Amino acid sequence: MKKIMLLVVLIALIGGGLFAQQVTHESPYYYHNVLIEKIYVYRKGFMVLYRKGVSQMARTYLPEEWFNTMGGKGELIGLGTGAEWPSMTVYYRDGEFSHVKLRIRRHRGHESWGVVPLHVNIDEYFQDIEEVRLEF
Repeated sequence: MKKIMLLVVLIALIGGGLFAQQVTHESPYYYHNVLIEKIYVYRKGFMVLYRKGVSQMARTYLPEEWFNTMGGKGELIGLGTGAEWPSMTVYYRDGEFSHVKLRIRRHRGHESWGVVPLHVNIDEYFQDIEEVRLEF
């Protein structure tokens, strides 16, 4: 009787292990999340200044078209009041850039918002942007 019980338990464990292996799979997506130090509004999109390590900054340029179309390469998520700091998450699918999400304050008076002065022309940085390449 003990041998039969032991055999049933052993079969159940092996069967459960095989089932678990069949169900698991890896997602083709991975992401990098960085804190936004400042996000600047510009007529062609957003210039995002983000943290690159502890004491360094880097910037990237995100075209406005990415955020204006459904299924585009960009998504804006408005943060209300609270302790969460604005961030940028860049998603990759099979190693290639997929899309970007900006979690930013809705209130443009927040210290993370900035405006590029009218006399400054940074149009050249918004030309032919196909992906976001983060610096680390």
